[in-house]
Amino acid sequence: MNSIQIAWKNIRQNTATSLLGILLTAFGTGILCVLLLTSHQIEEQLGNNSRGIDLVVGAKGSPIQLILSSIYHMDNPTGNISLREAQKLAANPMVKLAVPLSLGDNYKGHRIVGTDSTFLQLYGLELAEGRIWKGDFEAAIGADVARKNQLKVGDKIYGAHGLSSEGHTHDENAYTITGIFKPAHHIADRLIVTNLASVWRMHGTHEDEAHSEDEHEHAESEHSHSHDLAGVDEHEHHHGEDHDPVAPKEPQLVKNIMGNVGSREREITSMLIQYRNPAAIGMFPRLVNQNTAMQAASPAIESARLFSLLGIGIDSLQILAYVIMLMAALSVFISLYNALKSRKYDLAIMRTLGASQGKLFGIVIAEGILLTFVGAIVGIGIGHIAVYLIGTRTGSTASLLEALVLLPQEAWLLVIGVTIGFLAAVIPAVKAYKTSISQTLSGN
Repeated sequence: MNSIQIAWKNIRQNTATSLLGILLTAFGTGILCVLLLTSHQIEEQLGNNSRGIDLVVGAKGSPIQLILSSIYHMDNPTGNISLREAQKLAANPMVKLAVPLSLGDNYKGHRIVGTDSTFLQLYGLELAEGRIWKGDFEAAIGADVARKNQLKVGDKIYGAHGLSSEGHTHDENAYTITGIFKPAHHIADRLIVTNLASVWRMHGTHEDEAHSEDEHEHAESEHSHSHDLAGVDEHEHHHGEDHDPVAPKEPQLVKNIMGNVGSREREITSMLIQYRNPAAIGMFPRLVNQNTAMQAASPAIESARLFSLLGIGIDSLQILAYVIMLMAALSVFISLYNALKSRKYDLAIMRTLGASQGKLFGIVIAEGILLTFVGAIVGIGIGHIAVYLIGTRTGSTASLLEALVLLPQEAWLLVIGVTIGFLAAVIPAVKAYKTSISQTLSGN
């Protein structure tokens, strides 16, 4: 029987104390695992979702709230801004791409986003099947939306007001799904994308809707144009004037949308900006904040600020986890030390039967390592289960966490567990090593 088998047998004989050491190690490792998974995935998601977006322009208020609502779709918007004023900013020479967003509704927790085809260009979206919207109340959906709700092209869905699926359902108009995007591995996978006019009509008066339908029919009979973007043809109908196809690299915002949905002033929630050159980084936000009624928020700055705020809580939990691991080490030490007292005769007999001092040392070390190794394995499992439970409770649009992701850094959790077990077992192992056969058997 080798040292590991003997050590495991000893652990089973001291079930209560061994279980305490395993549980303490598991809880400490579990907390560290949750922190590792959440911090890594959130940081990765923050980067993926904001990639290519240099600035967000929206209503005055909290910059972090503006970023959370417009990029991560995890909070309520700060308000609305004038479409006409947004147009003026989009035409600035420093702007390469301007993507309008109109928010307000959701479907089972998935945000319904009114925008134009520049949204596809910004996020690099491609269709897995179907087509993008061509008219009002048509929508293309992200891969996660389709998968979680078993939706397919041709299905109809009804939006609910606000971020929660428990909000007032708009039964008067249904969105028809015309396309499903390929998995993009960022926030767009969890969104439902339609045109701006659909969102306006959903929240407008009946007169606006009637006006919109009349003008839409009139524009359809006179002319239409289409532009090819990311391999997808999108047709937008206009009233009173023709426009050339939108050039993908030119500053753009649909300039004739206001004529589509009535004569009154139209508003959007925010606008995502991509700069033409680095010189705009210092100039354009100041231009927006000082010369308009809107605010400009930098995703890079606000995301870093948000993560630093999260880091305070993460650091506190890490300290708690290390304290628990220290308690686990103390528990293992006490368990092994006390066990030696009851097994000193067994150790002496093993010596008389030919076991070396090194053999006894190795048995005790193996016992300590086994206790914390098992605890670390259990802790990693607890950590992934906790991340899964957190992910299922955060809602569809905020599900940033994947429980099945295994990170290379998790191997360090096992190393930490084994190291704690080794250090806790050193003193008892040295005591076993120095066991005197004659004194122990003589009762001295």
